Amino acid sequence: MKKLLLAGAVALFGLSNAQMTKGDWVFSGSTGFSFNNTTQKQSVNSESADGPKISAITFTPSVGYFVIDKLAVGIDLDLTSITTKFSEPDYNSKSTVTNFSVMPTATYYFASGNKFVPYLGAGAGFGTNKTKYSETDMGSTVSSDDTASGFTWKVKGGVNYMITQSFAVNVGVSYNQFTTKQDIEGTSYELKNTYNNFGVNAGFSFFLKAKAQKSDK
Repeated sequence: MKKLLLAGAVALFGLSNAQMTKGDWVFSGSTGFSFNNTTQKQSVNSESADGPKISAITFTPSVGYFVIDKLAVGIDLDLTSITTKFSEPDYNSKSTVTNFSVMPTATYYFASGNKFVPYLGAGAGFGTNKTKYSETDMGSTVSSDDTASGFTWKVKGGVNYMITQSFAVNVGVSYNQFTTKQDIEGTSYELKNTYNNFGVNAGFSFFLKAKAQKSDK
């Protein structure tokens, strides 16, 4: 009985060891809700002011290809939705900011033969920003839509827990910065928006082997 239990434990442990070798693929998805804390900073001609701290919802699907053992390069798609509301007796406002970015990334997995596989990654790319705003003041309502684009970058880290050789759940942290620049119509000023998003996220990863391992005869 003890030998049977030991054999089962060894088999389970073996299934939990992802190889993460050259030629393999990894598909991931992560999300974060109230764990994220976003701050906005605006500057006009070098004069800046901090905006409000608000919560955010994020979703990040990604795909990576192992160019060498343990190092995957690929694409992260980041979607962040930020909503801010203010309510007073004679004044109400609501703004929804949606950021979407496409970032080439590189991620290194510290695989060492056990179920816990830490990782670190970074990327940079292009993003778009859409803002919807409505304001009601003394019964008068004003609304606007605005779209901008700019440069974005991120760093991320965390740990995968290997349930099987191919499937893992993960918990991690990430820091994103997204910067847009716009000319203010009718002036010589330039409006610069910088969004900084630090978040704790949870998700999954699926590792696809390039070639099936041959069994010993």
